[in-house]
Amino acid sequence: MTGGGKGEGGLFGLSDDFFLHSAGLITKEEIRAITLAKLRLKDNGILWDIGAGSGSVAIEAGRIAKNGKAYAIEKNAERIDLIKKNIKRFGVTNVDIIHGKAPDILNDLRSPDSVFIGGSSGRLKAILEVCCKRLNTNGRIVINAITLDTLKSATDSLKWLGMPFDVISVNIARSKDIADSIFFEAQNPVYIISGVKNG
Repeated sequence: MTGGGKGEGGLFGLSDDFFLHSAGLITKEEIRAITLAKLRLKDNGILWDIGAGSGSVAIEAGRIAKNGKAYAIEKNAERIDLIKKNIKRFGVTNVDIIHGKAPDILNDLRSPDSVFIGGSSGRLKAILEVCCKRLNTNGRIVINAITLDTLKSATDSLKWLGMPFDVISVNIARSKDIADSIFFEAQNPVYIISGVKNG
């Protein structure tokens, strides 16, 4: 488990080091910054963060949508504990933790303006079906995919649901100092799928 001190300046794109997380289960800071931009968060908007992991996206969304609400939805009890600790670290008061499996757990939540899916445990199509129905008009769904299988499942499902979308492939390389020289270490590419619910 890793994590740095409490809080950090800036509105979003906070360093990974400021979140407690285990086994690398965190949306990396550069990917998180792009994801938050794609979500088009509103000041009073409602976000569902499905497969919240460390809660990093929900927490940053709560900092942006100060008069809104973010739901951090996670099935794993250990990760729920990390989310609680991260919420306390950042002092956000508008992030609610929902312990359970999507899509079953979504029925009682307020309808969202934005949905982020970082993990689906093989239930992506069913989750997207519920999210598309509940999403407010002009709302957005953003899915982060690491594998081509997840990318295909996401795009096939959005086509089936009739939701317009676009995909970007993000390739990040971070600098490393080795023997007084700068090298770059490539991270795994991430596919960011963004859909919008037209009126």
